[in-house]
Amino acid sequence: MKNKEIMKMVCELLLAGCFVVPLSGCGELSVEVVTPPDKLVASEGPSSDSTAPSNEVADIVVVHDEIQTPEEEEILPEADFNDHKTEEAKELLPSEQAVVKSVTASGPVALDPSWEYASYSKINSGHAVMYRAEVGRKDIVIGVNAGHGTNGGTKVKTFSHPDMSPKFTGGTNAKGAVESMAVSSGMTFNDGSREAVVALATARKLRDLLLANGYDVLMVRDDDDVQLDNIARTVICNNLANCHISIHFDGDGLDHDKGCFFISTPDGLKSSVPVAFVWEKSEALGRSLVEGLRGKGCKINGNGAMAIDLTQTSYSTVPSVDIELGNQTTPHDDANLARFAEGLLDGINGYFLK
Repeated sequence: MKNKEIMKMVCELLLAGCFVVPLSGCGELSVEVVTPPDKLVASEGPSSDSTAPSNEVADIVVVHDEIQTPEEEEILPEADFNDHKTEEAKELLPSEQAVVKSVTASGPVALDPSWEYASYSKINSGHAVMYRAEVGRKDIVIGVNAGHGTNGGTKVKTFSHPDMSPKFTGGTNAKGAVESMAVSSGMTFNDGSREAVVALATARKLRDLLLANGYDVLMVRDDDDVQLDNIARTVICNNLANCHISIHFDGDGLDHDKGCFFISTPDGLKSSVPVAFVWEKSEALGRSLVEGLRGKGCKINGNGAMAIDLTQTSYSTVPSVDIELGNQTTPHDDANLARFAEGLLDGINGYFLK
């Protein structure tokens, strides 16, 4: 073979991505075809024949856990691996962190320590649960908080207000208290039922109605016990919901059912931060809930409102209402809880769809 022909063959082989290996003692060149380095595919672990050399150019490559031909790989942009990460794996930009309400992932939600007021929480190892409506979604998230239900919550104290000022009214914790119970245990109905259990049963009925009507639901307490104090519950709703509705029954010691009412904002608290920015919306939501309950034939206490200084109110940055559905004498059978849930749904519709 002439030298020019040999050189031409060598160049063609090099361009094809092969290695040329001279064999001693031969008058001509011999070639060994091996897989080019840019065609090697990394694997997560050794295969059974990983030590055996390949004598053929790979026909397929693995990209993003999918098998593609080399032709398909060539049209895939080099910098698009990050685009295939899950939403949970991507880091949020600062502007996105301020609009966390736009998240679409369902499932457990923990307290993010970077959220405003999160550092005031002392019980926060638990998680809320986000539910997404499957049909007719309104893109509105309702925070549903079944009151109480945090084991050990009565033994822990948190600041009543973010500015550490004393409470303006009494309630579960006394007027003038700088610190309040992280989560109270709630009252007991005359038949021995615990408020926490009945509140959760009501919350679940409301959740199902809301989902059927296109609302997404943030269930703050989705089980008998959730290790989230009142501040953690409020902060999670602040960042993931369009409102925060906490379900309770009043432990007033009366011998008769006094009816439903919502906890309104005391005058002294209305100028506090963040209350000043949201209390009017909270009042409007509370009154809408009471009217929804009234429309379902539920008994209403007085004018439907009672001003009490609550931790939930003090830390809320979204419309926030503690709704009291009666007291320890209130009938809480399945039919009555369903009626409460229907009334609350009507109130939510009245507020958001007016």
